[in-house]
Amino acid sequence: MANLPLLLLPGMMCDARLFAPQIASLSAQFPIMTVPLNDGRTVAELADQVLQQASPVFALCGLSMGGIVAMEIVRMAPQRVRKLALLDTNPLAEQPEKAAAREPQIQAVRNGELRNIMRDEMKPHYLCDGPERQGILDLCMDMAEKLGPGIFEDQSRALQTRPDQTDTLANVSVPTLVLCGEEDALCPVERHQLMHGLISNSTLTVVANAGHLPTLEQPEATTQAIRDWLSS
Repeated sequence: MANLPLLLLPGMMCDARLFAPQIASLSAQFPIMTVPLNDGRTVAELADQVLQQASPVFALCGLSMGGIVAMEIVRMAPQRVRKLALLDTNPLAEQPEKAAAREPQIQAVRNGELRNIMRDEMKPHYLCDGPERQGILDLCMDMAEKLGPGIFEDQSRALQTRPDQTDTLANVSVPTLVLCGEEDALCPVERHQLMHGLISNSTLTVVANAGHLPTLEQPEATTQAIRDWLSS
């Protein structure tokens, strides 16, 4: 029996390179597709665009904003998602203060300051300290600059208006991996414990020596957890 296609959804201002180590390791065994989140200003619009491009059924893995869109896909089309992985993400709606804090960032990016916003306000909080930190930050900057200011604004708007998905997760019954970096300051471990508690058929994996991007910070441990989930 052929393996399920694996659909990967990257985080905000990231592309498929966020999953480069996993693609390199898993692509000989699993059909893999990534979809950029660049064609919508709401989570529902982004989810609809992904569903239009995806296989009829698939294993779904999203990191950060990709996980937020993945939860909406599960809400919209649960029959198509046969396995679910939620990495370093958040099932809750945006808090009003966080939504308001995005406005000056959006305005600054409109004024040509995308690089400054990503470099000074966002990316430094993504990673824990480690020998690969600067190289990963450089890659993150390159992904963000290639996506550009228009995508930054669209994705920010989608995050501002995202729905609470706790009821969605309470209805998930497919094999689910909930994974996060132990030092993730943006989506802390407690948020993943909440998701694990909501999903009956879930496994919680906390990756040591990793922050918000364990796919790049600790690729071997993260890939093994994904391989085990896909093989379950």
